[in-house]
Amino acid sequence: MTGWGLAAALLGVAGLAALVYWQLVIAEGAYLGPRVVARTYDWVARRYDAIKQFDPRDERWFVAGPLLRQLAGVGRPLVLDVATGTGRLPMALLRDRFPGRIVGLDLSLGMLHQAHRKLQPYGDQVRLIWHDASHLPFDDGGFDAVTCLESLEFLPRPLEALAEMVRVLAPGGVLFLTNRVGREARLLPGKAIPRSQFEGVLASHPLRDLDVRVWQHSYDLATASKEGHLGPEGKGVDDPLSLLRCSHCGGPMVRRVAALACAECERRYRICDGIVRLVVPGD
Repeated sequence: MTGWGLAAALLGVAGLAALVYWQLVIAEGAYLGPRVVARTYDWVARRYDAIKQFDPRDERWFVAGPLLRQLAGVGRPLVLDVATGTGRLPMALLRDRFPGRIVGLDLSLGMLHQAHRKLQPYGDQVRLIWHDASHLPFDDGGFDAVTCLESLEFLPRPLEALAEMVRVLAPGGVLFLTNRVGREARLLPGKAIPRSQFEGVLASHPLRDLDVRVWQHSYDLATASKEGHLGPEGKGVDDPLSLLRCSHCGGPMVRRVAALACAECERRYRICDGIVRLVVPGD
């Protein structure tokens, strides 16, 4: 091989390495489809908390505190945490003696296993759902708050996921959402919403009291309320699983031994290791 040929080969290898790094590290598989994103998080699930090194004091200040202030007038709030990962937001709330219930949803089964391990002491106060965020398997208006932290840009269809979050939010309920900004956001075209457009995107939904501010590193945090009024007790359901809908046909679910079943199409979904498995392999 000539010197020019070797240089071209080395440039090609470097270019391929840069492309792989961008797709799998910076974009975390977001351009390769939801299964790749989920598998990427499955690979790092056991090490994820050690990599992130979340400080409980910081989590109380940046994560739990702002949401609890928004829900201060609600007696038994029901919160949906979209892309819950290893249960960062549920853990932050429950450490602060949160009086309500939380549903954590994620497409990475590995991350949910880590969340279950950490959240086991809180029993049925937290329910974990294996499902993607593009079509949330819940009735309209079922939650007093819907949250999504450091994840919107990695969802398969961010704008569809945002519309779903607003749909399942109760009138008067709180939206608590981050958006990636800064240098790395420019490496996520079509995923991260440009800061100049973020408020406009939110304003296109039936939301009021919109507030967007800088939050931690490389993110803006948006809080807003859905149009309408939230009662003082909130949704206050005894078991959030009663809100679930069949991911296949949208029918209501009924409880079975260690499973849920659709009352219409009769499809069964296992509950294993504390996780409701709405993802059916092969679908």
